[in-house]
Amino acid sequence: MDNGSRKVKLETSMGDMVIELNQEAAPVTVKNFLQYAEEEFYDGTIFHRVIPDFMIQGGGFTAEMTKKETHAPIANEASNGLKNDRGTLAMARTNDPDSATAQFFVNNTNNDSLNYVDNSNPGYAVFGKVVEGMEAVDKISAVKTTNQMGMDDVPVEPVLIKSARVISEK
Repeated sequence: MDNGSRKVKLETSMGDMVIELNQEAAPVTVKNFLQYAEEEFYDGTIFHRVIPDFMIQGGGFTAEMTKKETHAPIANEASNGLKNDRGTLAMARTNDPDSATAQFFVNNTNNDSLNYVDNSNPGYAVFGKVVEGMEAVDKISAVKTTNQMGMDDVPVEPVLIKSARVISEK
């Protein structure tokens, strides 16, 4: 993604990762993610859904499993041509394609089933890629999980996002 993109450093309790954002392909999604990062919204949230050989999802809950209040949902930009490949970041959403707010996930394998096909299979919007720290992603994806508060795949020991900071400006 050599397009002069901005980068965000996620400092987690299991290692750091640097994410390069693709403003050209996903302008709405990148603006949304940057707003949350700049507001320090992600600080103190957790990776609350971890599925080995699939993805790690975070950015919406505290370590006490309290859901954080978010801004309004954004439009799904999954038709931008970016694929849900290993190391990419995409927005989490409900069954409504235009329901993404703050939660995101990192693909820890190529997840072709999450890619945009058409309006009947709208996919998940990829907006960035881990350019440093995939070992942290792999470490997180290997944690022991349980069912907690009606949710599956919750890490037994919380995996904390200590901070999310913009480290380069375009």
